[in-house]
Amino acid sequence: MEEKLFLRAVKGGKNTKIITLNGKKMTKIPSTIGNLPGLKVLNLQKNLVSKVCSELSTLTQLTVLNLGNNLLEEVPEEVKYLTSLKNLHLFGNRINRFASGACDGLKNLILLNLNNNQLTYIPKEVSRLESLIYLTINHNQLTSIPRELCFLKNLSELQLNYNQLICIPEEIKFLKRLRKLFLARNNIEVLPEVLCHLTNLRILDIAGNVIQIFPTGFQHLKLKEFYCEGNPLFLKEPVSAVKQLDVLSLQEITSRFVMNELTERNPFLMEAIEWYPEVWDIISKGRKCAICGKSFLGIWIECVEFVSPSKNWKISRNLTLVPLRTLICSYQCFNLRGPNQFGIARVQSSEKLI
Repeated sequence: MEEKLFLRAVKGGKNTKIITLNGKKMTKIPSTIGNLPGLKVLNLQKNLVSKVCSELSTLTQLTVLNLGNNLLEEVPEEVKYLTSLKNLHLFGNRINRFASGACDGLKNLILLNLNNNQLTYIPKEVSRLESLIYLTINHNQLTSIPRELCFLKNLSELQLNYNQLICIPEEIKFLKRLRKLFLARNNIEVLPEVLCHLTNLRILDIAGNVIQIFPTGFQHLKLKEFYCEGNPLFLKEPVSAVKQLDVLSLQEITSRFVMNELTERNPFLMEAIEWYPEVWDIISKGRKCAICGKSFLGIWIECVEFVSPSKNWKISRNLTLVPLRTLICSYQCFNLRGPNQFGIARVQSSEKLI
């Protein structure tokens, strides 16, 4: 059956540029495909193909390959030879792995669609897809985003909806050209502060996760669309709490002094710190107080500040206030906080505002 379907195309030889055989119940790609060196587009969507033939690797002029809705179990190794390929559609298969070297030759790939498969991980070799602009892996079983994916400097759209992600790597800050980020229906608890460095981000969808609070500076993102429904966001419903005195450790007192003196560019400490890398490692973890602006090491109290979302954002219907994470260095500063800033404390086994 497959050979008959390809017969007319093969007769065209080098002149055949496009083959579209969707929904033909094909179980394999005939080896005669190797007789079409000039083929540009191959559409074999909605068939029963479980493995590609080795002759596919000879199609070095192919720019579009659509094997969506078939029975493949891996991203085939043969695609690495398709050096002109720009669009690769592998959605709706049974893919649970990448064949060894599958990403090696895809230097010109712009779009990769792996929606509705069974992937539990993305290999580090994904970083070799250096021209990739659109990556969509919705409805899989991913538990993490490899840091190597964040080195795809041309990536503009990343879709990872309906997976099992629990966190976002700090390296996401390197995706400087990212405009659309879709992370809906995962298990993400925290958005990293570096997310606020994505100055080109315009659409962010984090609906249906377990996020309670957003990082400081989040309100300055120049978003056009923002969706966060289905998250247990902090609400402005404070309770009273007993305030205590500040009790700081010797390390905390010393670290605060050193960090603040370095901020003032104390010449003695600026020179001395170079000889103590272990001290530098400790104070590099310091934070700035949201009230006084001075440095401190330990998180004295985590706070939430409620701000209005930007008028330029298209947002979830029920989002009236955005809860932002802030840190305060002492009770003295805590007592100087604004009316929309509250401390976060555990009250009767749940997190409440004070």
